[in-house]
Amino acid sequence: MNQSSIDERLYELYDEYCHGYIDRREFLGRAGALTVGGVSALTMAQALLPQYAEAQTISFNDERIRGQYVDYPSPGGSSGTMRGYLVQPADQGPFASVLVIHENRGLNPYIEDVARRVAVAGFLALAPDGLSPVGGYPGNDDDGRILQQGLDQDKLRQDMLNSARYLKTHQLSNGKLGATGFCWGGGTTNFLAVTLGNQLQAAVPFYGAAPAVQDVAQIEAPLLIHYAENDERINAMRPDFEAALQANSVPYQIYSYPGTRHGFHNNSTPRYHEAAADLAWERTIAFFKEHLS
Repeated sequence: MNQSSIDERLYELYDEYCHGYIDRREFLGRAGALTVGGVSALTMAQALLPQYAEAQTISFNDERIRGQYVDYPSPGGSSGTMRGYLVQPADQGPFASVLVIHENRGLNPYIEDVARRVAVAGFLALAPDGLSPVGGYPGNDDDGRILQQGLDQDKLRQDMLNSARYLKTHQLSNGKLGATGFCWGGGTTNFLAVTLGNQLQAAVPFYGAAPAVQDVAQIEAPLLIHYAENDERINAMRPDFEAALQANSVPYQIYSYPGTRHGFHNNSTPRYHEAAADLAWERTIAFFKEHLS
């Protein structure tokens, strides 16, 4: 089932569900109460749920990369320890590095696949699992979302900050650090840009919440910011964010992709927009190559 065949009301419900405003039961219940062409919309709603096995683009065993799960200290975080998925190109390095930050449900297979895409492009990638202090990504997004909501959000952000510092100083890293993230991870990418200052060399948030206007002055890394055209909550933050970037002379590029919705890069659901996702990713890799070389 493709994006255009799904009723607009279901996308609105799915957005509420994805961001934790309603649970799976309510999402499917309210969807089932809707009719499209005289037929229950439940099948359409079920089609919006992620299909990770079908969406993998790069195998764990791809010969171009080497991946492993790593544990590392995270002082001040949720438990003092973090776990992440570290992926390197197959050669010896050292490499410029990119932190890949998950959505609001932990390190799911889509984000692991993105980390492999980053490594195939020539970078050392780390995708931290913010849920590792509570047992890790539980194998499904519903439980992952509940676990992430239950964490102390300041400590969770500290875990991401510590992950960035761990990656930057890793023995395989050349010290050049970039960050990218999606949804919650996009907002956290902006947080890292504010917090790390000149320790971050490039940041690429995908449809992420903007930082507080008064904090934008602390950003030193160039930004490449991706927006979906139909994403009311995130896009409402754009004017003030862009004005603050200009006022503080922060180097940035912004792209909004026509016909897209929040989550358009995630190829595991019908919100995926192939042309926009490919273009945004092409721009992302080119941006990292420019600023991390």
